[in-house]
Amino acid sequence: MTVRYPRPLRPGDRIGVTAPSAGVADPLRPRLDFCCSVLRDRGYQVVVGDCIRADRYVSAPAADRAVELTGMLTDPTIRAIVPPWGGELAVDLLPLLDFAAIAAAEPTWLVGFSDISTLLTPLTVRTGIATVHGNNLMDTPYETPAGVVTWLELVTLPAGASIEQVSPGRYRRPGFDDWTRDPTVTTMPLTERGSWRRLDGDGPVEVSGRLLGGCIETMSALAGSAFGDVTGFARRYAPDGLLVYVEAVEDNAFSIARQLHGMRLSGFFEAANAVLVGRTRAPGGDGFSQDDAVLDALGGLGVPILADVECGHVAPYLPLVNGARATVRYAGGTGRIEQTLA
Repeated sequence: MTVRYPRPLRPGDRIGVTAPSAGVADPLRPRLDFCCSVLRDRGYQVVVGDCIRADRYVSAPAADRAVELTGMLTDPTIRAIVPPWGGELAVDLLPLLDFAAIAAAEPTWLVGFSDISTLLTPLTVRTGIATVHGNNLMDTPYETPAGVVTWLELVTLPAGASIEQVSPGRYRRPGFDDWTRDPTVTTMPLTERGSWRRLDGDGPVEVSGRLLGGCIETMSALAGSAFGDVTGFARRYAPDGLLVYVEAVEDNAFSIARQLHGMRLSGFFEAANAVLVGRTRAPGGDGFSQDDAVLDALGGLGVPILADVECGHVAPYLPLVNGARATVRYAGGTGRIEQTLA
């Protein structure tokens, strides 16, 4: 079977903005408005849905969020969908989404990360439609360092095209910009130095496969279900294997180890040719680090394990296309990834 890629985004296209998980509180609406204006300035029309407010921990009841997201994914005039950010309970949409209608429609780019990966990976697994694990809307205006592209650049590529991204070797220290004080900030200081690391051994790595993955804390809830059937996806779309990427947000190392063990036991890594682990600020345990957690659960896979990849909650964000063919190259601390929409 062949992975389906939405057609390239072009100026004049419509981009949908909806919050499948957490909504935007009134003090942060100026940031949302600014981010939408950035899209408009690039020539796109922006359609803001009804499920966007932050009256509670989610933007709207699950049924309303599912209807709006399904509607945008099946609307032939909407070419991409990007939420403001993640949240906590995107998982409650999964049994309510009309996957049959989504699969039958012309594919639309769905973009995001964090809790949004709870939707991205199941969408790719269930329908074979590529999705983008990349910046959310509220991060979209930030300038990117050399070697890294934004999701807006990635989704302009035609099917069959390739793009290579290189780790900039710099990342952001802890902390966030005050969007209430300055909702138009676009410069992100990357003051800390750090490169990819190989956890399973030494030596260079060159490995290929189709990309698939997401946030550990949310992917672990899907492992073993029809929404997290990574083994089935590999059998249908990636007989030559996968490049599985994972990233921890905040759980301590012992919790992350348990979740990764559960994912491995469910077959999540069965087809992995390599595992990419996002840079994290999640805490360790008593003499047990996040690296220890990864190795304890995945060290026995016998595949390269690369850490501090820019696919987590520590900026900058290196967007990855779920379903794309990719080749990862690593040597001497320098990491690069080439993705091909084929």
